[in-house]
Amino acid sequence: MKLISLCIVSFLFLSCQEGLTNKEENQYTKKGKEIIQASANHLGGQLVEVMNERGVVQAVPFCNIMATHLTNEMAEKYKATIKRTSSKLRNKNNMPNDEETKILLQYKNLIDTNKQPMPIVEIDKSGNPHFYAPILLQQKCLTCHGIIGEDITFKTDSIIKSIYQNDVATGFKEGDLRGIWSITFQVE
Repeated sequence: MKLISLCIVSFLFLSCQEGLTNKEENQYTKKGKEIIQASANHLGGQLVEVMNERGVVQAVPFCNIMATHLTNEMAEKYKATIKRTSSKLRNKNNMPNDEETKILLQYKNLIDTNKQPMPIVEIDKSGNPHFYAPILLQQKCLTCHGIIGEDITFKTDSIIKSIYQNDVATGFKEGDLRGIWSITFQVE
């Protein structure tokens, strides 16, 4: 009987260890939002600057070369792994894993039913806190992610296709789910 009781207590203890408390979930949500804001400003600010100074013709190659570098700078600053991914990829290096694919589908289903997708915090398979948040397409992003022939010029599309031969990250409208932020926090 003692063995059974010990097993039950151990199971309950381990089950509690796998989840996050509300306080931890709130802390990781707050930190995740902070990282997203800073990362979006860092990458987006430089991208807009290049677009304003040199046009879309130079912004596409800039994004190709610098997006990962700028994201990695923010990851180092925040001591987290930062990834942007989508079900409609431009860069195959941003391929979603199984969990990210599941989250993308959840967010798409919420948007399709006119519900607001909210950030998700959970413990990943490695035992680290993981934060997910939707990336909703903004008006300024249509130049490279909108509808070809309407938002995207044929010249811009040809530049995109010359760099990303398998690009499928077009056809979006403002407010569409472009992808997700996927942030892994390292537990010390």
